[in-house]
Amino acid sequence: MNDRLPFRIGLGHDSHRLVAGGPLRLGGIDIPFDRHLAGHSDADALLHALTDALFGALAAGDIGERFPNWDEDNLNRDSAEFVTIARDFVHKAGYQIGNVDCTVMAEAPKLGPYKRRMAERIASILRISVDRVSVKAKTGEGVGPVGQGQLIEVHSAVLLTTTN
Repeated sequence: MNDRLPFRIGLGHDSHRLVAGGPLRLGGIDIPFDRHLAGHSDADALLHALTDALFGALAAGDIGERFPNWDEDNLNRDSAEFVTIARDFVHKAGYQIGNVDCTVMAEAPKLGPYKRRMAERIASILRISVDRVSVKAKTGEGVGPVGQGQLIEVHSAVLLTTTN
C-alpha cells in the first residue's frame, strides 16, 4: 500500500535579533543596512523559515534538529546550504516544490526594492521558476519587537506535490 499523499503543506517560522553592523543578509542576498541579524549561522531568517517549511511538510523535523547551533560546522554557515539540503530531501522523498510563499516582518529597512531579488535567489536555490516564489514584506506598525526594530520575523509556507 502506498500511503504517500498527493500533496503536502509545510509552514516555517523564524526570527532573529537585529544588532549593530551591516549588511543585512536576508533571502540569500545582502541588503545595505546598518544592522544585521544575529545568529550562529549567517542568521538569514527567511532561508531558515523556508528550510523549516520544507522539512515540516514531510514531518521531518526542523532546522534546529538538523543544523544545531551548538555544532561548529554551522558557525557562520551560508543558510542557502540548509535550503539546498532540504530541497534534496524533498526530492528524495518523491516530491517536488509546487510553490513558496514567504512573509517578512521588518520595520526597517524597507524591503520593497529587494523582494524580487530575494525571490529570484530563492527560486535559484530551489531550482524552480521565480513565478512560484512569493516574498512579501510587512512592518510591525511600531508595535512589539518587530515594530520597535528589535528583530525580523519570517513566516513561510510551501506546497509539495508528488513527482508522479
